[in-house]
Amino acid sequence: MTASTGNPILPFLEQQGVVILDGGLATELEARGHDLRDDLWSARILMDAPEAIRQVHLDYLSAGADCIVTASYQASLSRFEQRGLSEDDAAALIRLSVRLAVEARDDFWSDPESRLGRLRPIVAASVGPYGAFLADGSEYTGRYDLVEESLVHFHRPRWQILSASDADLLACETIPSRGEARALRSLLREAPKAHAWFSFSCRDGQHLSDGSRLADTVRDIGEVEQVVAVGVNCTAPKFISNLIAEASAGCDKPIVVYPNSGEKYDAQRKQWLGTGTAVDFADASSEWVHLGADLIGGCCRTGPEHIRRMRKRLLGAGNERPAKMKRSGSHQTGDSPADRG
Repeated sequence: MTASTGNPILPFLEQQGVVILDGGLATELEARGHDLRDDLWSARILMDAPEAIRQVHLDYLSAGADCIVTASYQASLSRFEQRGLSEDDAAALIRLSVRLAVEARDDFWSDPESRLGRLRPIVAASVGPYGAFLADGSEYTGRYDLVEESLVHFHRPRWQILSASDADLLACETIPSRGEARALRSLLREAPKAHAWFSFSCRDGQHLSDGSRLADTVRDIGEVEQVVAVGVNCTAPKFISNLIAEASAGCDKPIVVYPNSGEKYDAQRKQWLGTGTAVDFADASSEWVHLGADLIGGCCRTGPEHIRRMRKRLLGAGNERPAKMKRSGSHQTGDSPADRG
């Protein structure tokens, strides 16, 4: 990985105090007219319209994202091979997901105006859960038919591709179970030059989707030096404040949060119900940073406008940055980068 010599989020935390992530990719593609009613979800667009993915990445960067996440969440060798692709062609599509993001970042950064008041954005390669492969909504329940060893076996082929890619780090996201977190932790140790964040889907203010305590789960993985942040994603905004405290109780790593818009997903009909606003989301983000969030963005049903308003609220000229509550942990105590994980 390109960031093998150091933690890629530290420059942002040191100079800005917060890392602005992007918003939802798949739901933004849907908003632009792409039909994702498919087991491959956004990964299908890697085959059908890759330039559309690149454009969404560019739009998030223009909106203020410091980090964009690749379209590999639903991509797996097994799922592509079920569509008749060879193993080599399936691997090429996973690599394409990273290349699209890297090209978008490099194009954005080539414009001198894009550099004003900004650090060079980074790329996170998405590692979606086994439930995303099943395409049955089980990433929101954690009810799997595989034990931990089998989950390692499932994830390893894509993991090896992404950990060897030009992405700056891995985003292990929407993880619904403690067992899957441990499986991915094992794979991270197999790639000693890689860095990753771990973010979980949660059913309330304390528990992962499978019922495990978030504090216990982040304690499992926080001991690994390569883990640069822990937290939650694709979880209702109303739970985020409590979950920040829960994650902080588990370990002293930086906290990552990128909730969905607050709408509810109907896995049977494969559609979102309800509404969410960019204004409310930006206001809430200030509170989340105050409570201890360090990396912050949006997940499903959030778009570039959510990120634009969030960046303006958190880092805009003339806006007072929200003061973070004091918490134990090396990333907020002024230690040197060499002392950090």
